[in-house]
Amino acid sequence: MPLPPRFPLALLPTPLVEAPRLSRALGGPRLFIKRDDLTGFGFGGNKVRGLEFYLADALAQQADVIVTGAGPQSNHVRATAAAARVAGLAVVAVIHDSRPSEAQGNLLLDELLGVELRFTDSSNRALVDEWIPRVADELRAAGRRPYIIPRGGASPLGALGYVECVRELRDQAVSLGLPVSRLVLATGACGTHAGLLAGRHVYRWPTPVLGITVSRPVAECLERIPRIAQGAARLAQHELELSPDEVVVRDGFIGAGYGIPSPEGLEAIRLVARTEGLFLDPTYTGKAMAGLMAEFRAGRITPDENVIFLHTGGEPGLFAHPELAA
Repeated sequence: MPLPPRFPLALLPTPLVEAPRLSRALGGPRLFIKRDDLTGFGFGGNKVRGLEFYLADALAQQADVIVTGAGPQSNHVRATAAAARVAGLAVVAVIHDSRPSEAQGNLLLDELLGVELRFTDSSNRALVDEWIPRVADELRAAGRRPYIIPRGGASPLGALGYVECVRELRDQAVSLGLPVSRLVLATGACGTHAGLLAGRHVYRWPTPVLGITVSRPVAECLERIPRIAQGAARLAQHELELSPDEVVVRDGFIGAGYGIPSPEGLEAIRLVARTEGLFLDPTYTGKAMAGLMAEFRAGRITPDENVIFLHTGGEPGLFAHPELAA
């Protein structure tokens, strides 16, 4: 199946490893972790897979600067900046909120990578979407050749990275003789979730996908995911119709807000660290693991299941939250 060109970045396949101590601690099913924190580039994470397609497209369009945006501790901006530097491109990133007094975590890495940061001085994340095309117009007027990657990298092109990840997961499960009953992930910008759903159809891997929203209201996720998934499937030359029961997103784990650590997320981060020696982050994977733990405890996932948790990375964000050690 021909796909759009890729600019190679990731070290693939990432490992699929069992987490027996965590599983025992939860009294839950067999739990496996897909280690996409180990995509191997720019501190890894899920964004690297989609960036392979974005960077190839940007270079094909002879761009000289990437324009994107997200929050101050964005994994997407950090990974995009690293990828752009390897491709010889500059990066301008629109960031919601105000510049912190100290550069920590992902923001420190952005500065090391020489990203030009434009802060909106507003907590309204939707302003980032308004600013990105304006910044691109400004650069174009100055003679630059900007290429826009949307906030969080969520689009059909970016979602192709996780269409391809399904093929990888399917092959790993087959090699382990592992029937998988569920795949669980953090649902944020919705591109990763959409790619997985499209990939289920493209590669005929029927495992249900459960998203734990860490950012958007469920209603918004349920609108965005099918739209992005259908676009990604078309790019993979596959027509896709998703049934409503395929798009499952669980609410209740955002806490006080996007990017703000939650008590349940901190509990999950500590439990995973102390059972498996793995680090989750407070914005995405910690909250998603809290959601998975709640599924176990509520009996919606039973002890006889085999469950994969997608570790989408984000560990640099831990270093912006020293209170986690309290």
